[in-house]
Amino acid sequence: MPSISPDQTLAVRVVDSMERMSGRHPGYRRSSARGACFRATFTPTGDAAALTTAAHLQTRTVPVTVRFSNSEGNPHTPDTAPVTRGMAARFHLHDGSDTDLVALTVPRFVASTPREFLELTEALRPDPVTHQPDPARVHAFLGVHPHLTEAVAQQPPIPVSYASAAYWAIHAFIWVDADGGRRPVRYRWEPEAGRTALTAAEAATRTAHYLTDELHQRLEHAPVAFDLRIQLAEPDDPTHDPSTVWPDHRKEFTAGRLEITAPADDQDPWHTQAFNPTRLTTGIHLSDDPVLAFRAHAYAESHLRRSHNQ
Repeated sequence: MPSISPDQTLAVRVVDSMERMSGRHPGYRRSSARGACFRATFTPTGDAAALTTAAHLQTRTVPVTVRFSNSEGNPHTPDTAPVTRGMAARFHLHDGSDTDLVALTVPRFVASTPREFLELTEALRPDPVTHQPDPARVHAFLGVHPHLTEAVAQQPPIPVSYASAAYWAIHAFIWVDADGGRRPVRYRWEPEAGRTALTAAEAATRTAHYLTDELHQRLEHAPVAFDLRIQLAEPDDPTHDPSTVWPDHRKEFTAGRLEITAPADDQDPWHTQAFNPTRLTTGIHLSDDPVLAFRAHAYAESHLRRSHNQ
């Protein structure tokens, strides 16, 4: 029998812990359990072509499938909950391959290593009586990991629409140009409609599926668009820690425009897919971020369980 790597063993523990947080929901993703997919196209500006040979960042428009979701592993979590939202994009390249970009409505991840993430999910496990995390356990976790206080405390917006939120890809990636030159970057989807959010009182008046319903209604009138903003690292900017952000004054540019036009023709096949931030293409490499590399193992474990309806 093939040996199991330490990362695979840790992935099992992480997914087990996520199930203890959200409950076990057979057939669903362990994170971002409920979502909807949409058809889109991505048109690059060409401004990235000197920095990376990635095919979708040159000049040709490519088709894209976009999945919007909330971050919860419980598929019954309503859209009104103050949780992180996700935007996963799969670029369908002209050579028949795909590459994924997975982004969230917060600019930093809640842990800087996979083991810290496991410890955090254990600290956030709901109390069986109150069904809420025990504040003392969370406080104890932050006492051991004070560098994560800002990341854990960040409050994601409750967006008016999936079309009115910004989405950060969290991790650093390495772009490779035609001469082999390497440049660390981070990605952000910026909504063409502008960023708008609801107050808690306003959210309380919305329906459980208002975000998906609103986007369907919006698309009946016009496409929804996002700019892909690229932030370029300076030499001292860390690439290994997704719980930190780079300074706002770092150079940025727009690599392309995503235009979402309609719901996917058939949602069912996409329920079985796994959007994976480590599914890269030529011209883009993983950085030294251990959480980014580990996500491939965690996604594989989650996908294995739901493919067996566990």
